[in-house]
Amino acid sequence: MRDPQSITVNEDTRLVPVWSIVVALVAFVLVEYYFWLILPTQQRHPPPLGFHIYFSLSGGVLIALYFLMLGYVSKDAPRRAMSSRFWMVICFVMPGGIGAVLYFLLRQPEVSRCPSCSTHVQSDFHFCPQCDYQLTASCGNCFRTVRATDQFCTRCGHELASDHMPARLRVL
Repeated sequence: MRDPQSITVNEDTRLVPVWSIVVALVAFVLVEYYFWLILPTQQRHPPPLGFHIYFSLSGGVLIALYFLMLGYVSKDAPRRAMSSRFWMVICFVMPGGIGAVLYFLLRQPEVSRCPSCSTHVQSDFHFCPQCDYQLTASCGNCFRTVRATDQFCTRCGHELASDHMPARLRVL
């Protein structure tokens, strides 16, 4: 498994890097420059003002969103132990946002570290695959995730008190 880059919860809101925001702003300004200063000189009959405003703004916003998505993928992929370069190329090359849709459909769950042995584990794991450390509360009968406050499993009805979960996973 690749070594994932960890981003804390406070940094979770900053998943779009500054370079991506700057490139998106520059792209928006360049599209507006093209639509308002270059394109009118090349047309004999300019379109109505409403169409001109609509197409210039929507074109600029779409190009800016494209670069913001590339920035998001560059920060989100390492958190999931995925290659950011590969997914940025996919998002950049595939037309019409298909690359971004593929990224969101195929991305891996976030990766964290085991508190006991520091092995990288996926967030949906109940136990560490290296040291058998219990990471989350789970039913001893069906092994589904349960809340720490549950007395019985919501899936199979198993009494959770008989499972002898570690005290750190129980709420008193």
